[in-house]
Amino acid sequence: MQPGTRYSIEVNPKIPRRLARLAELADDLWYSWDRPTRELFARLHPPLWDAVGHSPKAFLRRVDESKLVEAAADPVFLNNFNRVLSAYDTYHGEPQRANGARRLQETDLVAYFCFEFGFHESLPIYSGGLGILAGDHCKAASDIRLPFVAVGLLYRQGYFLQTIDREGVQDVSYTDSVFENLPIEPVIDVKGAELRVLVDMPERTVAVRVWRTRAGHVTLYLLDTDVDENTEADRAICYRLYGGDRGTRIEQEIILGMGGVRALAAMGLRPTVWHINEGHAAFLLLERVRNVMRQGLDFAAALEAVAVNTVFTTHTPVAAGHDQFADEMMRRYFDAYCRELHVEPERLLALGQTPVTTEFNMTALAVRGSRFHNGVSRIHRGVSAQLLQGLWPQVPAAENPVSYVTNGVHVPTFLSPEWADMFDRFLGLGWSQHLDDEAMWAKIDEFPDHIFWSVHQYLKSRMLHLVRYRIAQAHFRNQGSEAHLERLFKLADPVNPNVLTIGFGRRFATYKRATLLFEDLEWLREIVSVPDRPALFIFAGKAHPADKPGQDLIRQVANVSKMPEFEGKILLVEGHDLRLARRLVSGVDVWLNNPVYPLEASGTSGMKAAMNGVINLSVLDGWWGEGYRGDNGWAIKPATDSADEYRRNREESRTLYEILEDQVIPLYYARGDLGYSRDWIKMAKRSIETILPRFNATRMVSEYISRFYVPAAEQGRRYALERFEDARAVAAWKTRVRAAWSSVTLRRLDAPLTRITFGDAFTVQVAVKLNGLAPDDVIVELLLRRAREHVRYELVPVGPMPETGEHRFALELTPDLCGQLDYRIRAYPCHAQLTHPLELGLMIWA
Repeated sequence: MQPGTRYSIEVNPKIPRRLARLAELADDLWYSWDRPTRELFARLHPPLWDAVGHSPKAFLRRVDESKLVEAAADPVFLNNFNRVLSAYDTYHGEPQRANGARRLQETDLVAYFCFEFGFHESLPIYSGGLGILAGDHCKAASDIRLPFVAVGLLYRQGYFLQTIDREGVQDVSYTDSVFENLPIEPVIDVKGAELRVLVDMPERTVAVRVWRTRAGHVTLYLLDTDVDENTEADRAICYRLYGGDRGTRIEQEIILGMGGVRALAAMGLRPTVWHINEGHAAFLLLERVRNVMRQGLDFAAALEAVAVNTVFTTHTPVAAGHDQFADEMMRRYFDAYCRELHVEPERLLALGQTPVTTEFNMTALAVRGSRFHNGVSRIHRGVSAQLLQGLWPQVPAAENPVSYVTNGVHVPTFLSPEWADMFDRFLGLGWSQHLDDEAMWAKIDEFPDHIFWSVHQYLKSRMLHLVRYRIAQAHFRNQGSEAHLERLFKLADPVNPNVLTIGFGRRFATYKRATLLFEDLEWLREIVSVPDRPALFIFAGKAHPADKPGQDLIRQVANVSKMPEFEGKILLVEGHDLRLARRLVSGVDVWLNNPVYPLEASGTSGMKAAMNGVINLSVLDGWWGEGYRGDNGWAIKPATDSADEYRRNREESRTLYEILEDQVIPLYYARGDLGYSRDWIKMAKRSIETILPRFNATRMVSEYISRFYVPAAEQGRRYALERFEDARAVAAWKTRVRAAWSSVTLRRLDAPLTRITFGDAFTVQVAVKLNGLAPDDVIVELLLRRAREHVRYELVPVGPMPETGEHRFALELTPDLCGQLDYRIRAYPCHAQLTHPLELGLMIWA
């Protein structure tokens, strides 16, 4: 150790005037989905580019000035630079509200709140699927030119860095981000100072700094509490993503939700649509309610005014995944709120109550404070409807207001440039403007097989280079030998990438079943040991630091990979990040996914793989339940619901082995004289042409616009008219209906017929005791079952029945089908201004 104090100084280069706009490119996350922009920086100094984690801004702060001077005089670099600038200016010069956003008005603005955002590895404020999906949502919103802002938290420590030791144990480390190296800048207020907003916490106020980053046409605002005005404890609130205890979590969510609303207001932004992406941000509802109550509304009316233009998306298929806080904690954090607004704490706590928990549930708050709710796949819609059924207790789960928008992925981010070049060549330069044109994608069948195969093989080779590099780093760190490393790489050969390669890259959670492949090791050994038909399995992924069972799965993969019969045939790659993910989904031959049905809400990695010509082999869960067509991949049918865990794993692993042994491996190795399997390429082409047009983020965001954003904006405007007259009226009506409903009854008056002749009509009459409600406060309907659907026929009010205090409703119906028809009769409250006719969750049956 050398004596004396160590001092450090960072010397930043001066960017030549000719390259001045490099700084502009480095500050716009557009580079996260434009590879030519990233390559500009990478080619200047490849080792430094890797050392700074592919961050253009950090790169420009550290690159040697001589490199920039040389580039400014290099015709080749300048040509590439000008091409990038031309593309950049063209993209940013296009007007907003194009390509599907035209139905929104000039004053409309969508505000999208999420706990994490995964744009690129250079902005490490994400952990996995939720963040990547949020990033893709923002990117697609930019492509569509949607008036859109996003709000999140700026963490000093994003998700952890992973290494795996020689025993297969996951080691976790965190790195503090230097904000000056991130593509962000502080928001400056009208006085020229950094913008601060204040957020109330128990017995104190926390100052929140607001940062801004551009992502094409949209802006992402990030909140941070690490400022001098705060105590050390409060400066650490946003220190780590998913870090700390329950107290830290509720404070992070208050900062995100309530602080986010205040930050937008302080910048003069007035969203007309609010989108809560997962329940972490649901406290924004309470801040918005406060703002509306200050205009003279009571709590119930303010909640109605807020809910009508709020969208809530849930991604969680299990109750344990929803954030919950003890009532005592909620009272402590919201005592001042309740006193300010003269709201009883019990009234506030009721917003987060569910029939199955005693704690305050953030998902329940999000549902009660929104009128547009959705899961993220068709299967997940059914799961969520069942999970949330207690919020609409008398309504069948199949009919409650939960809808779905199946996730999609951002094509420019995850489609390899080599495929994009192919599409330019064979589909035309405008293909990216017609992503949903299935007729255009059918032309992929016309791609020459040998060119298709050569592109895939190039991507596979590039993927294997990165896999070998990552494994070699870990191998030597764990004191492995050079000779043994060569044995590990005997099948992972980038020079000759002709071995069937199957990839599994995702979070190591128990329900994702990374180790299902190892259920019968003897059978697996037979599958991978055929000399002329080898198979290579590549695993990558992280387990949450607190998830010990997930870490055990990593250890199990590591242990199996060391067995003599599997050495070099099963590889475990540490440090799963966006860069590795992009290489894997574009370079393997088969993408493996075998979650426990129905716990995969959607999943998106298989979509990314499919658009790159990789074939999916997956359990029919999440998005694959909609994407599988029989000729575009392979499906593992879930075991019956009654099967226990052991039986389910045995049945589904047997299906997996049979598909591998009987279909995947024979098809891959059915090679002709040119060295590839024509039928394999046929299926890979079908994978692209059937999945890319349906599961892209442009389609996803367009669905949100048409089904949620436009109606929400229109409702919000309507409810705000005449000092929120509709909000007051609907709130009062709901209060009146809820008070009366327990004594509302429904009974049949006529004697039900059991047989009629086709063409004849029959009459249904019922008596409804309205308990003070008016006939037009309810809908009485007959549900006629036809095949797998129900047809609704509304009964009309005929008149009061003074002798019983009931009201008569009647219907004359002429069936248009023969055979036995089943029908039922029910009543539920309804109002013309409701978003969903069953949103009260009240219903009675005859």
